[in-house]
Amino acid sequence: MAPRKVLTGARVVLPTGTVTDGRVIVDESGRIAGHAAEGAPALDLSGHWIVPGFVDIHNHGGGGGSFTSGTVDEVLTGVRTHREHGTTTVVASTVTGDMDFLAQRAGFLSELTEQGEIAGIHFEGPFISPCRKGAHSEELLRDPDPAEVRKLLDAARGAARMVTLAPEMAGGIDSVRLLAEHGVIAAVGHTDATYEQTAEAIEAGATVATHLFNAMPALGHRAPGPIAALLEDERVTVELINDGTHLHPAALELAFHHAGPDRVAFITDAMDAAGFGDGRYMLGPLEVEVKDSVARLVEGGSIAGSTLTLDRAFKRAVTVDRIPPGDVVRAISENPARLLGAFDRVGSLEPGKDADLVVLDAEFDVKGVMRKGEWIVEPAAATV
Repeated sequence: MAPRKVLTGARVVLPTGTVTDGRVIVDESGRIAGHAAEGAPALDLSGHWIVPGFVDIHNHGGGGGSFTSGTVDEVLTGVRTHREHGTTTVVASTVTGDMDFLAQRAGFLSELTEQGEIAGIHFEGPFISPCRKGAHSEELLRDPDPAEVRKLLDAARGAARMVTLAPEMAGGIDSVRLLAEHGVIAAVGHTDATYEQTAEAIEAGATVATHLFNAMPALGHRAPGPIAALLEDERVTVELINDGTHLHPAALELAFHHAGPDRVAFITDAMDAAGFGDGRYMLGPLEVEVKDSVARLVEGGSIAGSTLTLDRAFKRAVTVDRIPPGDVVRAISENPARLLGAFDRVGSLEPGKDADLVVLDAEFDVKGVMRKGEWIVEPAAATV
C-alpha cells in the first residue's frame, strides 16, 4: 500500500463550498481520509486548486486510440491520455456500426469495465435518426427495436451505462422503457423529435440529453422541439460540449443557467485525435479530418466529435463563460458521477471515496492528477 499523503494550502472544492487553505488527506488504501496520522508527509499546494477527478460519460477515444474500434492497447492509450488531463473516470462510447460488430465490441469493452479501466459503455447509435445522423453511417442506422436494444445490453454483460436513441422512431418509446427498467440511462439524441415526442420519452424514463443543441432541431418559437422539453424537465441532465466549436457561448449560458448547475454534465464527445493532433482519422467506418483541432467528416463536413479534454472544458467554463468553479465541479464531476450511480465512490472530495483529484494552478491549468491515491501527473511542489 502507498503511504498516506496530505495535500495542504490549496483551495479545495467540496460539495458544501470552497475551503481556502484547505487540505486533503489520502490514506494507504487510496481513499480520502478524515484525519491524518502524526508525521504523515505533506505537500504544499499553496496557490492551487484541488477539485474532484473529472467524470466523462461521453467519450470515443484520445491519444490516437479509439474506443470504437481500437485494440486493448489503443483503448488504454485513450484512457491514459484523458487521465493525464484530469478525467479519472471515463465511459467508453461507441458509434453506429453493424449490430454484430457492436455486440462484439460490447463484450470487449465489458472486460475493460470489469478490470476497472473504464466505467462502462455508452452506445451512441445505431438507433438514431437519419435526419440528424451527424458523423454516423446512414446505411447502418436502424429503428430502436427493443429486441435489438436488449441484444446490446446482453452483450455488454452489465457494463452498459447509456444508450442514445431517437425516441420518435419506431420502437423508441418502448426502448426507453426497456432501458429504464434495466437501470441503463436512456438518452435523447441525434433526434428529429418534436416537443411532444420528447416529453413522452421523458415520461417513459429518458433522463439525459445527448450533447444538447447538437444533432437535433433548433429551438423554435412555434415548434420548440426537443431542446425546450429537455431543458425544462427537472428529471433530465443535459450534456454540453464546451469547446467553443459545438456551442456558441450564449447557447451554453442559456442551457447552464436554465437547467442549473445540478442538471448539466460537461462531456468531451472526444474522438481519438484528442490530446494527439491534427490529421486524418477513422470514426467507425467514416473518415475524419482534424484541422486546427476541429474534427469534421471528410465527406460532407459534419462535425465529428471533438478533440476536447475535460481540463480545457473546465478552464473555458471558468475563464470564458464565467461560471463559478464550484458549479463547474458539479457539472464535470458530481453530476455525471450521480448519473452513473458512482457518487458513493467518485465525484467529490469526501472521506471514504476514492482519492481521485485534480490539482489546478491559478490559471486553471492541470498541474497534478491523482487516481485512487496514486499520482498520474505529480505536481511540482515542495514537501513541507
